[in-house]
Amino acid sequence: MISTRFTRTFGVRHPIVQGGMQWVGTAELVSAVAEAGALGMLTALTQPTPEALTREIARTREMTDQPFGVNLTILPSIKPIPYDEYRHAIVDAGITVVETAGSNPEPHMPFFHQHGVKVLHKCTSVRHAVKAQKVGVDGVSIDGFECAGHPGEDDVAGLVLIPAATRVLDIPVVASGGIANAQGLVAALALGADGVNMGTRFMCTQEAPIHDRVKQAIVAGDELGTELIFRSLRNTSRVASNSVSRKVVDILAEGGQFEDVQDLVAGVRGRTVFTEGDVEAGIWTVGQTQGLIHDVPTVGDLVSRMVGEAEELIGLRLQTLLV
Repeated sequence: MISTRFTRTFGVRHPIVQGGMQWVGTAELVSAVAEAGALGMLTALTQPTPEALTREIARTREMTDQPFGVNLTILPSIKPIPYDEYRHAIVDAGITVVETAGSNPEPHMPFFHQHGVKVLHKCTSVRHAVKAQKVGVDGVSIDGFECAGHPGEDDVAGLVLIPAATRVLDIPVVASGGIANAQGLVAALALGADGVNMGTRFMCTQEAPIHDRVKQAIVAGDELGTELIFRSLRNTSRVASNSVSRKVVDILAEGGQFEDVQDLVAGVRGRTVFTEGDVEAGIWTVGQTQGLIHDVPTVGDLVSRMVGEAEELIGLRLQTLLV
């Protein structure tokens, strides 16, 4: 067992988080992560309504009696999102851990803390992490440039970002981006983090609710197989390199605006990738860690392997280097 401030604060056995992922963070995956002793996160906005989230929480509880959380991503939207109703659905269901991401979580903090919910906020910079600590979050997940999805606009990789954050923060820090195995877990702990957050690695497990062709594409991929889209729009996102993402990059590089790529990046196309297994159907997120992923294990095997190998690295290999 590796005990850290994160495991003690958030009440899980292992310092590993399965972060929220659109279309992926459902009961099947989250319950498996919880059963393995890590912290799984249902993705609230994958559910079309707060009532649907309530049902998904109940469905997860039918599969596990271990703790799990809910990811609530806070972003501007053309269609207003009923965040107040989602918050009430989370609290009314007895969830005690929430992962927030996107915008400043401050407006949500009083309600969650009033109801005994601990908040882990995902940040992409030290300054945002310091702000999150100031508004009262219980921990931060610090995303390095290697991560899938939104890495921010600073382009700072984890090897620098993690110790830069842990040096100035007093709350637990979870390292995110570029981590897929025991070496990544041990490295994050050595850099001062209290745990790790993985997305791409959990996508490539048997319980992940995505088509096997997507998982096999991740296994076959390497660290060069991603694209950074929306760079010119200051809304950078790391996604899988395919004909669609490369076209988006080209259009924006030639001076195009969001309206010129809107149909290409439509969420419904990305969902089709996961449901039908056509990896060229749309935009889908994946991190540079796909270059470190070589199999599709069960979640239980993945977590136990990571923790076991990490303990071996810490207790045996690293100690042999001391002379």
